Amino acid sequence: RNGGHGQGAAAPAAAPADDGMTWWYRWLCRMAGLLGGVSCAFAGLWNCVTINPLNIAAGVWMMLNAFVLFLCEAPFCCQFVEFANAAAARADRLRPWQKAAFYCGMAAVPVMLSLTLTTLFGNAIAFATGVLYGLAALGKKGDAISYARIQQQKQVDEEKLAGAMEGQAL
Repeated sequence: RNGGHGQGAAAPAAAPADDGMTWWYRWLCRMAGLLGGVSCAFAGLWNCVTINPLNIAAGVWMMLNAFVLFLCEAPFCCQFVEFANAAAARADRLRPWQKAAFYCGMAAVPVMLSLTLTTLFGNAIAFATGVLYGLAALGKKGDAISYARIQQQKQVDEEKLAGAMEGQAL
């Protein structure tokens, strides 16, 4: 059983090499996920204090979102859940665009069930976590020097093409 825990700890260490996220951006995403979980938990609990069944369904979904966010982004909050480390290791192996789609999708469901201020504000940080992962999936912005080289090469290519077209027209 100990060998399984060692493998789970090795997977997150391998993840930073292939997704291109810096350490501080990874921690920003994790902190946003943790805050999104807290926000979903409190707003979901507040949403359940009603007699409207759609509000109750949205509140339960929000509390489920909170659990998933805690499980994936802050497994230390779920240390008494037996499968927490395995689930966190599996979530760390997901690509940023997969996490973005998952977090944004699961944050949108309660809003579609019951469009209230509680569901909007409760899911805003969870949705923002998905947006942060989506931005990570897009990659870094190129630097000005690389962009200038590309533009210069395009201009040279266009001039050659225009010269070739002029030669054919004569």
